[in-house]
Parts: sequence; structure tokens; C-alpha cells
Amino acid sequence: MNIKEQLLNGQSFIEMLKQFSIADNDFKIQDEEMILNASETVATETLKESICIEGLNKDGFINLFGTLHFNTLSKLAVFEMQGFEQIRHSSAA
Repeated sequence: MNIKEQLLNGQSFIEMLKQFSIADNDFKIQDEEMILNASETVATETLKESICIEGLNKDGFINLFGTLHFNTLSKLAVFEMQGFEQIRHSSAA
């Protein structure tokens, strides 16, 4: 199971996406595969990693910056947001 699926198991993460009008299928985690591969090679059950989640809504892109807390044994993931940036769609005149 990937990190995105684990985050979607948490009600607070889904509520955060709603606040930014991001649908649950309109976001991706930058370097998710690299993070998962690193968690397999490190002999620890808890991974803490700074990440960027790229979301899309009707106004443009939103980058959510924060810390991922991921328990590799119980497959629980929590995203602690520290900030965001909005990149609005530009309209050509």
C-alpha cells in the first residue's frame, strides 16, 4: 500500500484536502517511491520525512509542505502541514 492511500485513511487529512478544494484523486506526493524505498532499507518502524504534496483544484495548483510521519509496521501515515503555496492558472487574453 502506498503513502497516499495511507493518508486517505485519516479523516483529518481528508478534511485538510476539502479546505483546499482538492479531490482525493487530484494530489500526489513528490518522491513517494523514493520515500517508500528508503523506508524498506532503514531498520526503523517510524519514518519522519519532509515532503511536498502537489494538489490541483479549480484555481490551479497547491503545494502543501510539511512532515510525513509514517509507521512502517502498522502502515499508519500522518501529514503535519507547515505551509502551502497557491499557483493560480494564468488566463491568456
